[in-house]
Amino acid sequence: MTARPTKGGALYALPNALWLTFFFLAPLLIIVAYSFMKKGLYGGVENEFSLRAYALLANAGIVKVAFRTLLVALAATALTILIALPVGYNMARSKNQTLKLFLVIVPFWTNFLIRIYAWIAILGNEGTINGFLRSVGLISDPIHLMYNQGAVILVLVYMYLPYAVLPLFSTMDKFDFILLDAARDLGAGKLESIVKVMLPNVRSGLVTAVLFTFIPIFGAYAVPLLVGGKDGYMLGNVIADQVMKVRDWPFASSISMVVTFVSTIGVLLFLARQKRPGVSKEQAAALAAEAAVAAGGGR
Repeated sequence: MTARPTKGGALYALPNALWLTFFFLAPLLIIVAYSFMKKGLYGGVENEFSLRAYALLANAGIVKVAFRTLLVALAATALTILIALPVGYNMARSKNQTLKLFLVIVPFWTNFLIRIYAWIAILGNEGTINGFLRSVGLISDPIHLMYNQGAVILVLVYMYLPYAVLPLFSTMDKFDFILLDAARDLGAGKLESIVKVMLPNVRSGLVTAVLFTFIPIFGAYAVPLLVGGKDGYMLGNVIADQVMKVRDWPFASSISMVVTFVSTIGVLLFLARQKRPGVSKEQAAALAAEAAVAAGGGR
């Protein structure tokens, strides 16, 4: 027997619907409208239809930044998943799951910017790494570890690693590890049994980890701004500069719409390639919202 919907079901859903309307749908519609308007003389927009903002997207500089953003996001996501997989595996098989879960969550207790400045203190010319190398006589001049794409990828991996570890651990914790022993008894190596037996069974956590990592990294703003320099300039920084410095709101909105569109299409294509759905409907809605937030420049 199927359960009948309660009479108050619509009323129960009303707060959530109002929240999504005012804090997600309405801002997104404003961005869409601004992207088709004319730039105001002193900032803002004029109530006049224009495709100028979208025409500016063909600029070679924007295309270059977009390509760099995609490469950085893909590299950071791949490294994050490669690190998160053994971490999640170790946590799932550990007897001290609570302690290790606590250690993964601890960074969330510290302000986002403070964690970035901690990495600046580590990677800077007068930072911890260069200070140690000079003290042991390995270098005389500092190694430039900051203000490049490598620094951006490193800090992004650190910042978003918990977002990959948690869904992977949650899925692996439900996996029956006896299957790995059975696979090895049948002649499979340890790595082969993990790849062919475990990973297909934890696909939902893997898909969620990839999406929850790639989308915010693609729209990152603070990390490229503080540790990336000129070589780490990404689309999130372009959007912020167009709003705060150039005051070209239509152009910033058009970039945001493209980022939102590309992120959403990427999510849908990624999910469509999975034989078994990787996320629920609720998670898919959350991912769409995350894509829109990322388009606004991230953190």
